[in-house]
Amino acid sequence: MVKKKNPGQEPEKQSENADNDVNSSVKEDAGQAESTLPGAEDSAKQEDEPAKGENKVSDNVVKEEPSFEEKLAVMQDKYLRLSAEFDNYRKRSLREKIEMSKYASEDVLLKLLPVMDDFERALANMETANDCSAIKSGIDLIYSKLTDFLKQNEVKEIESLNCSFNVDLHDAVAKTAVEDGKKKGLIVDVLKKGYYLKDKVIRHAKVVIGE
Repeated sequence: MVKKKNPGQEPEKQSENADNDVNSSVKEDAGQAESTLPGAEDSAKQEDEPAKGENKVSDNVVKEEPSFEEKLAVMQDKYLRLSAEFDNYRKRSLREKIEMSKYASEDVLLKLLPVMDDFERALANMETANDCSAIKSGIDLIYSKLTDFLKQNEVKEIESLNCSFNVDLHDAVAKTAVEDGKKKGLIVDVLKKGYYLKDKVIRHAKVVIGE
């Protein structure tokens, strides 16, 4: 069987659909109008800003500064570490200074050992040698080597003979009468030579002064 349509109902449904379409279009137009109004975006931003401010406040509350006891503990730890490092440095420096002073003359003695070897050879040859001139030339050679060694180490002799007495350079051991008046107050004899090491007097000369 075919259902018969009620011609009276269709106009009512069409009118209801038309009313719904009109209401939805009006709402959409009103929403667009509100979004385009000046200050609408600013108000939205202002509403969002308090939320951000609340997050910042909460972050500041979470990040608390260390307490006084914690800062003191950190400072004490740093102090103990620095104190231990300084103590180790002091002990190491002291040990190095002791070793340097103990073996400071090592280089000088190594250079002097060849001269000692020459003396030993000369002494061995003196027992069997019959030529005194050969022994004398050997001793002169050793003396020249020793003199060169002293010069290399900046050791030089203090000039004393026929010089005026200088208390900073000479030690007067005795006085002796002199016939020449020009030699009075001068050094007429050197009993033991004096030496410089660079500009420092390492041994005063033992001298005799004429009067």
